[in-house]
Amino acid sequence: MLLPRGGPGRISPAQAHRMLQAGTAVLLDVREADEYQAGHAPGALHVPLSRLAAGAADVPGGRSGRGIVLICRSGHRSQDAARLLADRGVASVDVAGGMRDWEERGLPVQDAQGTAGTVI
Repeated sequence: MLLPRGGPGRISPAQAHRMLQAGTAVLLDVREADEYQAGHAPGALHVPLSRLAAGAADVPGGRSGRGIVLICRSGHRSQDAARLLADRGVASVDVAGGMRDWEERGLPVQDAQGTAGTVI
């Protein structure tokens, strides 16, 4: 995935969902544990922004040849994560509107047990 000019790009929840379903991207949820456990996109990996910022988290995706898509609750933390990764030379995009828009558009949300979740 190429880094857009001017910094990290943004995509819609529907675009992120299609990429995830097609297996062309890894979706990283950068919210805190309680938020992720309450409701996340199926298949999303939990990598909190705090761990990314501290350099304590490995960034899955790039080595597999899949794009890195970042998501949070509303799109602010995922933008921060995209800038942080760009500074490290890692290309990524973030989901505009985050999990709130994901849920509003009727895309699937599951909790830690794999049942219907909710975005908090």
